[in-house]
Amino acid sequence: MIRVEIVRNRAGAIESFCVTGHANTAPHGADIVCAGVSALTDSAVLGLERHLGRKLTLQAGSGLLSVKLAAPPDERTDAILETMLLGIKEIARLYPRIVRIVEHGR
Repeated sequence: MIRVEIVRNRAGAIESFCVTGHANTAPHGADIVCAGVSALTDSAVLGLERHLGRKLTLQAGSGLLSVKLAAPPDERTDAILETMLLGIKEIARLYPRIVRIVEHGR
C-alpha cells in the first residue's frame, strides 16, 4: 500500500508531505499506480525547487519521499502542492485499496 501523509499549517496550506510504501500491483518498473504517484510527487518537487526556487528538506529512498518546505508556504507553493494532491486523490479514488491519503492540520 502507498500511504500519502499531508501536513497543513494553521491557515490550511500544505507545508510538508510524506509518501511511503509500494503499490505492489505489478513487477518493479511496470506499476502504473506507483508510477502515477511518483510522477505527481516528483513533479511537485521539481516545481518547488526549479520553478519557484524554494528550499526543501528532502528525504528519498526506496518506498520513501519526504518533503518539507524550509519557509512557510505561500500562494505559489500551495498551488503546486494542492495540484499534486488533486492528482493523488484521483488515483486513490480509482485504486482505494492501494493508495491511502491522511491529512493533518497544525
